[in-house]
Amino acid sequence: MKRISAGWADAGALASYVLLAAWIVRDLVPDPARRLLYNQDDNGFFLAMMAHGERVVFHGDSPLFTTRLNFPDGVNLMANTSMLAVSIPLAPVTHLYGPGLTLVLLIVLGLAGTAAAWWWLLSRHLVDSRPAAWIGGLWAGFAPGFVAHANGQPNFTAGFVVPFIVWQVIRLREPGRTWRGGALLGILIAVQVFVNEEFLLLLAIALALVAVGFVFSWRQCLPGLLVAAGVAVVLLAYPLHFQFFGRGHYSGVPFRVDQYATPLGSIAAYPRRSLAGSEALARQVTGGSLTEDAMFWGPGICLMVIVSVALLWRSMAARALAFAGFVLLVMSFGSELRATRTRTLGPAPLGWTEHVPLLDLVTTPRFALATTTIAGVLLALAADRARQLPRPGRGAFWAGMALALVPMFPQPLPTSMTRPVPAFFAQQMWRPYLKEGQSVVMVPLPAMITGRDSMRIAAVGNLAFPTPRGYFLGPVDPPRDNTGTWFGEPRYTVTLIEQIRTTGVAPILGADEHRAIRADLNYWRAGIVVLLPRWNKRTQVRSVLTEVLGPPIQVGDVEVWPLNT
Repeated sequence: MKRISAGWADAGALASYVLLAAWIVRDLVPDPARRLLYNQDDNGFFLAMMAHGERVVFHGDSPLFTTRLNFPDGVNLMANTSMLAVSIPLAPVTHLYGPGLTLVLLIVLGLAGTAAAWWWLLSRHLVDSRPAAWIGGLWAGFAPGFVAHANGQPNFTAGFVVPFIVWQVIRLREPGRTWRGGALLGILIAVQVFVNEEFLLLLAIALALVAVGFVFSWRQCLPGLLVAAGVAVVLLAYPLHFQFFGRGHYSGVPFRVDQYATPLGSIAAYPRRSLAGSEALARQVTGGSLTEDAMFWGPGICLMVIVSVALLWRSMAARALAFAGFVLLVMSFGSELRATRTRTLGPAPLGWTEHVPLLDLVTTPRFALATTTIAGVLLALAADRARQLPRPGRGAFWAGMALALVPMFPQPLPTSMTRPVPAFFAQQMWRPYLKEGQSVVMVPLPAMITGRDSMRIAAVGNLAFPTPRGYFLGPVDPPRDNTGTWFGEPRYTVTLIEQIRTTGVAPILGADEHRAIRADLNYWRAGIVVLLPRWNKRTQVRSVLTEVLGPPIQVGDVEVWPLNT
């Protein structure tokens, strides 16, 4: 009877998490190929990454590198958040229904799967109360920071491997677990690398901080950890070598890592996309980047976390968790302590960590995501401990939990409808114009902000044709300059189109400019140049391309310059 009851509890918890995740992606479902998330650039990137998984499975492409974007130089996918551990298993869905639906499933799997994984760990091994385990899973999967990242960065919703890593680390203390447990831990670490490397780094920091705050039996765990490290090294040696030294690797990131650092005012504020949230207040506190809203716990959850720590204070493990969560929160402040986005209070206590290797690659508010997960564990442990309180105390605790959570109920992710994919691409009219080893040059070229439509067109077509440029992280000008950039190696034609876009004026071109444009097209091995419809500077760009390449032909709903005639 107990087993049946546990099964029903599992089913109920999983169903509740899936339903909540489905509610959150509600507006994306009707047309995921045309519905864009708030962060449109990352939306297009992850569409492309899901399409790449399809190409690995159905076309035999390399999992770690692709020339379907940024042709012919290609993109180092280990050095980008390619999520191969998700895109490859979901490749059949992408093959049949396109990467738009796969992205929807990824968000649902990330949010609900993470909550369910924490439910499993909590309910099976850490607490006796199923409501307590449900609360912990709910917060660890659906806290505001994770829902915010679902607006374009679904890799940060996908924490479903983390609870199993944590459990395997804990179990290494058991006799006889050195080899088997260490090997399994090494495999889980390798899987997590192909889901989200940053989560793995955050987890490692959190566990190290817990070890500092808790007299943990590392002597018993050390042999198993060494086995895990050995297995992980064997599995990851080549992928990590390729990431840091292979073709398309880069160094550094093209932005300040504390650009969206956690302000103090965001800790107790309500999330902007919640029942009690305010867009205006959130913008005052953190600015306009919904995707990077890592905290926003609301006053109720802040109070309940404090109450939870007080209830659990006699537990050394709980004190160690609280210590780790607090340190990670302070790390998320970046180099300066801010009350709001614009009001600075002085230098942050742990600002120096921004200059530590590896940590200097982590966008600082993401340290707060680890704090949020730790808070979920503390809430679950405290809810379990609350059963031992007198009835008025139990009632007060659960009333406080309800009052804290209800105003945080999330609204569906905001989406916007974009133009349909031109029939020229949707019906694959490009095929007769392209020879093997040639690319399609779309104008505007795929890029961050200026070429979002082009990036999406390439992605929703499952990267069926190579295209120059794209939105990704790569080196500026390899091998001379491997500094990380979103914009690829500079070329004359790219600069020219950007000049026309910003000024609205088509410049007068001479013979040298004509040769530079043709040299770029030769470098990109262009089979056709396609001018996309409904682009506000297309008239000026058409005049330039016509001057260099002759008059275009109309094919379907686009203008085309075939280069193979």
